Amino acid sequence: MADDYYQVLGVPRTATEEDIRKAYREMARKYHPDLHPDDDAAKEQFKKVQVAFDTLNDPSKREMYDRYGSSFEGVGGGAGGWSPQGQAGPFPGGFQGGGEVDLESIFGGGFADLFGGGRSRRGSRRQRTARTPGEDLTANICIPFRLAIDGGKTDVRVERDGRGETISVSIPQGMPDGARMRLRGQGRPGSGGGAAGDLLLEVRVDAHPTFRRDGDTLLVNLPITLSEALEGAKVDLPTPWGTISLRIPPGTSSGKRLRASGMGVRHANGAKGDLIADVQIVLPASADAAATAALLEAARAAQASDPQPPRAALSW
Repeated sequence: MADDYYQVLGVPRTATEEDIRKAYREMARKYHPDLHPDDDAAKEQFKKVQVAFDTLNDPSKREMYDRYGSSFEGVGGGAGGWSPQGQAGPFPGGFQGGGEVDLESIFGGGFADLFGGGRSRRGSRRQRTARTPGEDLTANICIPFRLAIDGGKTDVRVERDGRGETISVSIPQGMPDGARMRLRGQGRPGSGGGAAGDLLLEVRVDAHPTFRRDGDTLLVNLPITLSEALEGAKVDLPTPWGTISLRIPPGTSSGKRLRASGMGVRHANGAKGDLIADVQIVLPASADAAATAALLEAARAAQASDPQPPRAALSW
């Protein structure tokens, strides 16, 4: 199960930016590898703390994490998350996938005194200089509409240093068109022990033959017969979450919008959009002249009894 970033930092979901920064500083003091050079568990915990802070300290990343839940970090081998901007963390040399954090940039120049010794400032900088992180790579990916709604696995072809490679990517449920996914450590390798760069995927979603999307709302044109419009009916409507029975009120006209709550785009954190069906009355394509004439006569009679012309509200 993926870590809850709020629990990793020990803050509630209502925490302010200052609360998050304060918790991060406390966790960094507690788990930083410089203070526990032989403690693998502390190093692993510090990685989790850094990833959690990189996400929650960035308002756009935090919004996406709150929205997509555990799917936020479940991309490309489970090493990192995705965000609309794909920005790196706020501190130089961020500890992502094994890199190093400049503690002096977090705690100030008195880091060594604060923790009672440690490496000299000059030696620390020399080691950081030797570690050069790898460059980020970018690639485009186009996914089916249904995969963007349901979520799931897909493959993407990546060119890395002149060699092609296929990577399996996890698409979070409810992925929007135009989003950017960040796959940590999937970019070019670093040098001198530096962390590998990230792979940034620009996601495009194919159009669906009948459904459209507006945010978390799904829209579809719903054809009904003339008799269904006149007397009312219950019609079957397929949705991503199964076929539902939609009630058509008697006397429904074309253009009427019917809403099915919670049957639109869904996310891993439980958020649900609605589905809206736009009614379209379909006249029978009948070759029976007598039936067509009778239908026309009945329609004219009904129209004559309506005091409100259908285009009375039109104006320029």
